[in-house]
Amino acid sequence: MTNNTDNAGMMTAMFKDRESAELAYTELRARGYDKDDINVVMSDEGRKRHFGDDTEDTELGNKSLEGAGAGSAIGGTLGAIIGAVAAIGTSIAIPGLGLIVAGPLAAGLAGAGAGGLTGGLIGALVGAGIPEERAKIYESGIKEGNIVVGFRPHSAEDARYFEQHFQSNRGEHIYY
Repeated sequence: MTNNTDNAGMMTAMFKDRESAELAYTELRARGYDKDDINVVMSDEGRKRHFGDDTEDTELGNKSLEGAGAGSAIGGTLGAIIGAVAAIGTSIAIPGLGLIVAGPLAAGLAGAGAGGLTGGLIGALVGAGIPEERAKIYESGIKEGNIVVGFRPHSAEDARYFEQHFQSNRGEHIYY
């Protein structure tokens, strides 16, 4: 696990399959993290593959779908982005990037405005506080259909716990 104080305490991990991401998400919820504390980033294609019509309904799946229908509402203006985030909670679909972003990261992207989105996925991730070298790894993985989960640990003990939990559940590129 890499620790970087510039990241203001966000822990992130990438998961190649739905089952692993579900285990991470479920454990975060079980340890007291609210669904709005947890960031989930995936491509729209990854969402369709992992959480499409033919898959079991789960809380993580619902979170990934919250913003999917609102993608057309998110245009190139700051007002449209903020309005869409306000209307749908904290999940957005970003058609230009082909992304589904759920959690506090969605609100941060909206706050950055359209300019924050024009830099592509790497720009969006860096703008959210993820170092560029890590953002490049995540961008590549997200384009391949992987799911990135991120949150701010409540304590150093939680960070250690989740590092082990993510590793034992096929989490990759765990960063804190």
